Amino acid sequence: MRLTPPSIAPHRLLRFLKFGVVGSLGFIWDTGAVYGLRPFIGLTAATLIAYFFAATLNWILNRLWTFRGMGHHDHPVLQWLRFLSANSLGFFLNRGTVYTLFYAFPLCIRHPVIALAAGSFAGLIANFKLSQKMVFRTKPPSSALDLAEMTVEISPTDHTHDAGP
Repeated sequence: MRLTPPSIAPHRLLRFLKFGVVGSLGFIWDTGAVYGLRPFIGLTAATLIAYFFAATLNWILNRLWTFRGMGHHDHPVLQWLRFLSANSLGFFLNRGTVYTLFYAFPLCIRHPVIALAAGSFAGLIANFKLSQKMVFRTKPPSSALDLAEMTVEISPTDHTHDAGP
């Protein structure tokens, strides 16, 4: 288990709390979009489109507030695409929960806000971790291997101390 230095822990907690505030606003935007689009395109399509609307607004607020000054070495469009890509696991957790609840509980079809709230919680941790690792980084990766190492926190291998047989 990796220990976090005491001076870094409050900073990460504050960043996570900010991410949660932005996510709560995203839940409101998501819910509003679902309820607004549902009469015109149906619940399934409205739920899918609303996710991307809310995710885009969340990216903007996270860029401006939660992760201010981090990851600005990329073009905003590339960063937005990376945000959507990095949060794809959260998307599947979120919308997987939502559609499962729609299928299993008719109450959630009548009141989608219930399923949307559960979906928001389901994707929260994955979205935070992946956004922090892949989107809002302090330094850009120098190669694909560097990006992979940043993503999964693999330390560069030190070959100077190879253990012999």
